[in-house]
Amino acid sequence: MSNKQVILVTGVAGYWGSRMAARLLELNENLAQQPITDGIGFSGYHVIGLDTEPPKEPIKGLDFIQADVRNPLFVELLKSEQVHTLVHLAFIEANRPSERAFDFNVIGAMKALGAAAEAGVRKVILRSSTAVYGAFPTNPAFIVENYPLNGNKSKNGSIRNWVDIEAFVNGFRRQVPEMVITMLRFANIIGPTVDSPFTRFLIQNPPLTLFGFDPLMQVIHENDVVEALIFSMRNDVPGVFNVAAEGILPLGKILGLAGRFSLPVIHLCAYWGIQMMSASGVKSHQYFPIEPDYLRFPWITDLARMREEMGFIPAYTAEESLREFAGQLRLKKFKPEQIDIAYDEERLRDTIERRRRQREQLAHLSEETQEGVQ
Repeated sequence: MSNKQVILVTGVAGYWGSRMAARLLELNENLAQQPITDGIGFSGYHVIGLDTEPPKEPIKGLDFIQADVRNPLFVELLKSEQVHTLVHLAFIEANRPSERAFDFNVIGAMKALGAAAEAGVRKVILRSSTAVYGAFPTNPAFIVENYPLNGNKSKNGSIRNWVDIEAFVNGFRRQVPEMVITMLRFANIIGPTVDSPFTRFLIQNPPLTLFGFDPLMQVIHENDVVEALIFSMRNDVPGVFNVAAEGILPLGKILGLAGRFSLPVIHLCAYWGIQMMSASGVKSHQYFPIEPDYLRFPWITDLARMREEMGFIPAYTAEESLREFAGQLRLKKFKPEQIDIAYDEERLRDTIERRRRQREQLAHLSEETQEGVQ
């Protein structure tokens, strides 16, 4: 008798929810080709996608339910569907704090977790950002997961919402110790398809930086964000984890690898300009998708827990992620859209190197397994 594990993904009409659901269903296809060898007859995942509106592009195999996690009947849905894992990715980006974003993001997360606990859901996975630490000159060289979340001083609505969600989750975890709760704090997300504050910063003409400041920064490839979420879903890794690619780079080198030339602005002028734009109703995030403090002060995170406790290693290094992004920009600019990106020499070189590393990691894991058996 087959037994499909029920995974419910919220925010499935959004970018991360749709990618997570599509990746899970891809795993299902792989599992369908393998014989069932475990005692409970596990045969894959039943993927339920939930959102207030359907995905723009249909996701083959997705069991879609149109609803809001704040609906009082959400707990009944979780019970009736016997949901094993809730991947909560319903989140709207807010450049400035707003009541609407707070209600959807923070209250929505609280309602989702409360319903999950009442329904007996075993595991909950949430996405956050390393920006929750804030960018300050007093930050340590490498920020560990238990460092205070000073991002509540940010003027960015999304960052403040993430801080509020994490504060709630921290207390909630102690009240429901039997539930596996995983919070993943991702660094600046980059990739050929994602629309993130960092990609919007890089595609500006030109990107505005602060004169005299060249902070170290971390990035993570969009594919590795999805794989980290999948890894947390397939393995029990309770707790909070910083997630970033290998490699810490100065902002100047990041811009160089991305093939971009910046326009340095005196930092006092940048802060004054943002205040003036906000006062006059101009959307300052069009010029500064990333707050100036994050382009000025350090906010580098420690990745020891990601590697050692979580056991996750991103496939893309920081430089590979940026070179792929730069290659995509060049192809859009100089070549027809129909030309396959596989012809980009740098990207293919990085792909070969990445696949070599993955083979080495698999070989190492295989050796450890054989030693354990002996």
